[in-house]
Amino acid sequence: MAVNGSAGEGIPAKLTGQVVVCSIIAAFGGLMFGYDIGISGGVTSMDVFLKRFFHSVYVKKNHAREDNYCKFDDQYLQLFTSSLYLAAVVSSFFASKCCKKRGRRITIRLAAVFFLVGVALNAAAMNLMMLIVGRILLGFGVGFGNQAVPLFISEIAPPKFRGGLNVCFQLFVTAGILFANIVNYFTSSHPYGWRISLGGAAVPALFLAIGSLMIVETPASLIERNHPERGLATLRKIRGVQDVQKEFEEIVATTELAKQIKHPFKNLMKRSSRPQLITSALLQIYQQFTGINVIMFYAPVLFQTMGFKSDASLLSAVVTGCINVVATLVAVFCVDRVGRRFLLIEAGIQMLIAQSITGVIIAKFLHATNVLPKTYSFVVLFLICFFVSGFAWSWGPLGWLIPSEIFPLETRTSGFFIAVSTNMICTFIIAQAFLTMLCRMRAGIFFFFSVWIVVMLIYAIVFIPETKGVPIDEMNEKVWKKHWFWKRYFMPKPDHYLNRKNKNGSMKKCSKLSKKKRK
Repeated sequence: MAVNGSAGEGIPAKLTGQVVVCSIIAAFGGLMFGYDIGISGGVTSMDVFLKRFFHSVYVKKNHAREDNYCKFDDQYLQLFTSSLYLAAVVSSFFASKCCKKRGRRITIRLAAVFFLVGVALNAAAMNLMMLIVGRILLGFGVGFGNQAVPLFISEIAPPKFRGGLNVCFQLFVTAGILFANIVNYFTSSHPYGWRISLGGAAVPALFLAIGSLMIVETPASLIERNHPERGLATLRKIRGVQDVQKEFEEIVATTELAKQIKHPFKNLMKRSSRPQLITSALLQIYQQFTGINVIMFYAPVLFQTMGFKSDASLLSAVVTGCINVVATLVAVFCVDRVGRRFLLIEAGIQMLIAQSITGVIIAKFLHATNVLPKTYSFVVLFLICFFVSGFAWSWGPLGWLIPSEIFPLETRTSGFFIAVSTNMICTFIIAQAFLTMLCRMRAGIFFFFSVWIVVMLIYAIVFIPETKGVPIDEMNEKVWKKHWFWKRYFMPKPDHYLNRKNKNGSMKKCSKLSKKKRK
């Protein structure tokens, strides 16, 4: 994903305090994103919030003898959660343009502004419209932040430390989810608890806003925007050494090469780009259809459905949040040791076991109006933690890492944009549809996600190559061209493609072209 991605050998660089501080400040964009993910589920389980904005859901939950699976089935309630991700899809396109034309730092600053305005509207909301508009503005912040922050960290980090620093973004996302769950737990009984919870997003947003005034612009962005002298000075500053000429020349060379690509999205449609495009898009689809965001968005709602009281359901969400953070740290230390494929396959099996057994228990013991027996409730909580841990050290961080490293330079930016957009679209679909699916499918929803896990597990085993330790610019030669299936996309088209009749029936022309090519 970084412009000078494969550089590293023979380049003098220190891990300076400047780089560490800038990376942490930028990673607060991930904390903001994680807080947005985690806060909605807790808020939508609070009675005072439901009574004010979703009164019919409040009545079903507290006063009507309602089906366990349908208590929270409300399209507007789902829109409160999902509107953020639909806005993020749209804004990420404009964010990619802003990153290129105005720089990474200003894009991060705009993300902070969107976050702060969205937080203010949500915390002060007097009606549903204010609430939804606030969520949409938060979605703009997510789109700008998710596009700029990983790119920013990759470009300022020394090559040998790039992987670890980049995972900070994902680590901060999980920390944000945990932070949100803790806030929800302590504010749930307060009359204005939902305002405090939604307003709590101002803490990481303010930190990002103030920090965005302090961070440096990346050398790659400065050079790309025709400021080579400033780029060289910044490079010396963040590397902590004067001898940066080799890295500077590599950035200049790759930037000049990138400028020659006038239509990156057109290049992305070429036959040789299909392996990376298909794999990165499917990774995002599989990541969301594991069912992970059902737990992240709606954990308190899900636990209340199973019979946990309000406080207990929020505390259970805190437990899963802690597991999420710890397991992400496992990924930081293991991904470059055991490899990507091993983690994807192992975790796929782990998540399949957890989802399947959870589905069996709920199908057998949770009926329309009863409460899940206490023992089985804790078994389900354990299984959900087991599921979350597997996701957090595999499909969570690797769903972002692999797309960032498999594209060649000429399609890297456009390819990663497609990955981000696919992820946000799938996140929107899950967030908007889950409560309705739970009502209609009941325990079958867990088997629905289990089927998806089987599909993605097969894909990981058969089609995902190992990319551990392979320089980005050598990925095609060392990975894709040697893969048993994907290598065919790098070979010349066979004669039967050339000899195929076109609409005018000009078979002879095709045959002559084929003979000419063979000569």
